[in-house]
Amino acid sequence: MKVRSKSWWLGLAGLILLATAVFWLGTAKCQGPAEQEVEKPPVKIGIDRDAYDVIVIGGEPEGVAAAVASARNGAKTLLIEHRDGLGGLMTYGMLTHLDTARDHLGLPANQGIFAEWHEMVGGKPCFDVPAAKKAFLALVQKEKNLTLLLRARVTNVEVNEAGNKIEAVTVEGPFGQKRYTAQRFVDCTQDADVAAMAGVPYFVGKEDIGLQNENMCVTLMMFFKNVNWWDVCKTAVSQKFGPASFYSNAAWGFWKVSQAYQPHSPRARMRGLNLARQGDGTVSINALQIFGVNPLDETSKAEAIAIGQEETKHVLEFLRREFPGFENAEIAYFPPELYVRESRHIRCEYQLPISDVWENRDHWDSIGFGGYPVDLQATSPYGYNYVLVTPKQYAIPFRSLVPLKVDNLLVASRCSGYSSLAAGSARTLPTGMTTGQAAGTAAAISVKRGQDFRAMCRDQEAVKLVQDTLRQQGARLYPFQLSYPYQNEWFYPYLKILYSKGLVFAGYDNNIYPEKRVNADSFLYLLNAGVKRTNPAAYQRFTWPSALPPVPITRDQAAYLVLHLRPGSTVEKPQAWEEAYKAGLVPEELYKRVPKNRALSRAEVYALVGNFLERLGATDTH
Repeated sequence: MKVRSKSWWLGLAGLILLATAVFWLGTAKCQGPAEQEVEKPPVKIGIDRDAYDVIVIGGEPEGVAAAVASARNGAKTLLIEHRDGLGGLMTYGMLTHLDTARDHLGLPANQGIFAEWHEMVGGKPCFDVPAAKKAFLALVQKEKNLTLLLRARVTNVEVNEAGNKIEAVTVEGPFGQKRYTAQRFVDCTQDADVAAMAGVPYFVGKEDIGLQNENMCVTLMMFFKNVNWWDVCKTAVSQKFGPASFYSNAAWGFWKVSQAYQPHSPRARMRGLNLARQGDGTVSINALQIFGVNPLDETSKAEAIAIGQEETKHVLEFLRREFPGFENAEIAYFPPELYVRESRHIRCEYQLPISDVWENRDHWDSIGFGGYPVDLQATSPYGYNYVLVTPKQYAIPFRSLVPLKVDNLLVASRCSGYSSLAAGSARTLPTGMTTGQAAGTAAAISVKRGQDFRAMCRDQEAVKLVQDTLRQQGARLYPFQLSYPYQNEWFYPYLKILYSKGLVFAGYDNNIYPEKRVNADSFLYLLNAGVKRTNPAAYQRFTWPSALPPVPITRDQAAYLVLHLRPGSTVEKPQAWEEAYKAGLVPEELYKRVPKNRALSRAEVYALVGNFLERLGATDTH
């Protein structure tokens, strides 16, 4: 029998995938922006009532889920949105890709209202923008207890004298100004604007890990017409731009594009491509990163859109020249809004730490699951995109929706009570719609029980009622107990300190390669960044070497560096290990494992640096 080569089998597999894609392309019936117009629903002023049980602010996907859930559970609900339609990031930022996740059983992690909407738009990894907008509107219009108010912006939030209760919101729109009261409020705006206006505490970007003025980059989605999808799929098979995969209306990978494309603006760059084919043949691409943007400033965001539009023209030139299938491509249109990944992080009763995600942790008050990789995009043109860890699944506690200070408000969005690192996973829209459904359900139950959210999140009976209702209405929710990467390893406590500062990442395969050697320059970077994020005052006092060579660092060299960060240290290298141990800078287990001077492994370096940071005050590994 003739033995086939590996490349022969890969080629056959690629042809099979192409044939499958062609079949799906031929049978796809969804429409794109050029084929359909979305009717703008009328503005409903709600003149029949000024008072509601629940008011949801923000027509983002999370807001739709929250308002629909509230209405379904019997609460008179008002949904307020400042745009002329629903869907927010999906329909105005035009993020056409869904970051879906599966639980540890291999089933979709996010069900309920998200699954309803997803089925309405075709149930595929990507969706058509007009179809998404229609589906969101259809969900809202089916609910008799739900009033929709569009083109209406909240301009004022009235809080009681004690500062712990929202009493009313003032809304302005084409109809003028109107005041609405409610017993409960749910903030589903992109930036948690209502919570901020109500005086709820928050931090911005990565302030919680000691990084000031650092937010993940923003993206302007790109849309091209006259693209040959067949050739795009063949390019994926050929791996011309690195490993890539494709589906009937989606293709992703192509990471070598980031190396081949030279950006026009110093504030922009390309990463690997995520492509989606709309029903009219238009192809969207999520890949353009824009830096130095203040996500809470409209002028800054407008400037970023202008940078993105100009850069898209240069991306088109590159694609027409280099990427098969784009030879005749043209720009189809530009989205009216940016894809903003990060802004405010609201401080809540429980701030979901990255360790919960890493450790696949369940919670007694779980209202839904996350499971998407912790995808952290770069914060500067010279930074890295990286996946910190890929969880099996983790629980999102109800307490992470309950903000501090204000008792009758929930926050259900990417701004909910997550650490900045945990938000790298929890910010995805399917997870967001799960939290939105939970928030709306809890709001309706809260009204019926006459119990505010602060009391509710501490009441096991009340939380169980919310959980039971969510299950009955299609949400995926159950208790679980799972293992996690490097559980019970001797170095894990130190690894936890480091990854909780965003200093170590395990990638899609959850592998930190603990036996791999560490170069001196990498050791210095890890120590430098760790001290800066842990104790800025100490960072300024320490004496830092200007540079170290890219050669494996030894036990004595590492100990010498740690000791000499402190002013006045005079110990020599041969005595450094013993002196560092006596000073408590070398943990006992590490000291026993390295009795002689030799190159250190990653696990050993992580133990040394993690212990050092702990002594500097990094006792909170959340």
